[in-house]
Amino acid sequence: MGQALRLAAALLVAAAPLVQAQDANLGRNLAATCANCHGTNGHARADSKPLAGVSAEKILAAIADFKSGAQPATIMHQIAKGYTDDQVKLIAAYFAAQPAAK
Repeated sequence: MGQALRLAAALLVAAAPLVQAQDANLGRNLAATCANCHGTNGHARADSKPLAGVSAEKILAAIADFKSGAQPATIMHQIAKGYTDDQVKLIAAYFAAQPAAK
């Protein structure tokens, strides 16, 4: 029975990316968690950095710098570590596709 349980757990872990890939709104849903600081759909207000219209590559590089500690932050270094690389790619693609504020 222990071996069957380990096999079931391994299958669940292996299937997780497939479930994420099937959710067309996952990038949007993950990006929504950024709204408190970066505004709805990345349209920041006040002193926050806008993310709407920023290239995915630039967002990915910034998140990598936060994760590694190369970019100092008050909270982003902790937030960045909470996402997988695939999740960060979805978030970056979502914000890159949003129209920049005018």
